[in-house]
Amino acid sequence: MRAFSSLNLNKDFRRAYYHGKSFVTPSVVVYFSKNRENTCRMGITTSKKIGCAVRRNRARRVIRAAFDELYRNEKVIEGLKGKDVVIVARTRATNVKSTVVLEHLSDAFASYGLLPKSQPECD
Repeated sequence: MRAFSSLNLNKDFRRAYYHGKSFVTPSVVVYFSKNRENTCRMGITTSKKIGCAVRRNRARRVIRAAFDELYRNEKVIEGLKGKDVVIVARTRATNVKSTVVLEHLSDAFASYGLLPKSQPECD
């Protein structure tokens, strides 16, 4: 069972867009804003620029899977209490796997301060 709920109302999305803090990655744009509840609420937006309904649904599925994987981290759960997270799919989100989106979401969450910054691997 999910520990977060979904954003459904347009006013909640608009509040995140206008008053939230945004982070841009190659496949998604992530907005963080405060809410008046003690839970995390998450919403995903895909526009028609992404493609047909099949592509938009795939992008939402991939983003949701990556967010679910990231939300298993205790530090992320504690940091997102009382926050709204809006994830906007970009065109590249339809062509990548959920592991790539997970890396991009991790970078955005690290920029927000919920995760430590990832160090580049040296071989």
